[in-house]
Amino acid sequence: MIEIKNLTKTFKVAEKDKGFWGSVKGLFKRRYHEKRALDDVSFSIDEGEIVGYLGPNGAGKSTTIKIMCGILTPSSGDCKINGFTPWKDREKYVKDIGVVFGQRSQLWWDVPVIDSFHLLKDIYKLPKEEFETQLNLLVEKLDLKPLLHVPLRQLSLGQKMKCELAGSLLHKPKILFLDEPTIGLDAISKLKVREFVKTINKEMGITVILTTHDMNDIEALTNRIIIIGKGKLLYDGSFDQIKYKYSNIRTIEIEMEEDYGDIEIEGCEFVSKIDKKYTFKTADKHFKLTSFVEKLSKKYKMYDVNIDPINLEEVISKLYEELGI
Repeated sequence: MIEIKNLTKTFKVAEKDKGFWGSVKGLFKRRYHEKRALDDVSFSIDEGEIVGYLGPNGAGKSTTIKIMCGILTPSSGDCKINGFTPWKDREKYVKDIGVVFGQRSQLWWDVPVIDSFHLLKDIYKLPKEEFETQLNLLVEKLDLKPLLHVPLRQLSLGQKMKCELAGSLLHKPKILFLDEPTIGLDAISKLKVREFVKTINKEMGITVILTTHDMNDIEALTNRIIIIGKGKLLYDGSFDQIKYKYSNIRTIEIEMEEDYGDIEIEGCEFVSKIDKKYTFKTADKHFKLTSFVEKLSKKYKMYDVNIDPINLEEVISKLYEELGI
C-alpha cells in the first residue's frame, strides 16, 4: 500500500551576520546553506498495519508525513501510496487519506461540530446517504451525540480529539495519519482514543501511521516501529525487540522523606534532584531493585520508589552511538 524509496528532501536556509549591520547586509546579499531534512529514507507499509513513526524533534518525521500527504515535494526519491504519487495526484489522492494533528484542528472553531462535519461533506463531495451512514456510525462509536451542536471552542481537549477523529474519517479513508493524537489529554481520554484507533483498524481495515512521543501510545497500538533521526532511517522492526535489546537501561525515581543533597551510590548514575525527588539511571544487566533499595534504606529515609524502562530519547541516543551518527 505504501512504498517509499530513497526519499530525500533538502531545504535552503538563509544565513545572516549578527547585529543591525548584519541584517542590512543581508538585504543586499543573502547567503544560504542546505539543510537535509530527509536522507535516502526507504520503507514500506502493508494495508491494515498500525505503524509508529518515531524520532526526536527535527528528525524528519513531519517532513515525511507532509510528503506522504502531498503537501511537500521531495528533492529526490519516490513515494507511491495506494497507486498514487501524493504531490502529483493530490486531488485524487486526498480522498484516500485522513489526517489528525494533535495541536491543529481541521474543524471550525466557532461553529457547532455538526456544521463542520457538513462542510467536510461538501469539501469531499460525499453523497448524502453515504455521509449520513458514516456519520451515524462514528457518532455511535465515539459517543458524539451530546457534542454535535456545541461549538468546538467549548469542548474539552478529549472531546475535541474525538470530533477531530470523526471528521478525518467521514470520507472513509484507507489511510489515517495521526500526529500526537493524545497530546495534552487526561488518562481516560487517552485510553478512549487508543481503543477507538484499534477498533477502526480492526473493523474498517484502516492503515494507521502514528507519530508520537508517548511510548504508552506505541505500546498500546502497535508492535512495529520506524525510527528516524537526523533525516536517516535508524530502525524498522518490532517494538518488543528494541525494548528487549535495551531493557537493561532503567530510570529509578525515589522520593525521600528529607532533602539529603546529592547522593552517590555504586552501580547507578545520579541524574537529578528536584526537592526531595531523586532520579538515578542504570545500564547494569545485573541490577536488582531490591538490593538498590536495601542499600539506600540503610542511609536514607524513603517515601516512594518508581522504576521506568528506557524511553524513546534514550533508544535514539543509543542508535546514534551504534550507527556513528
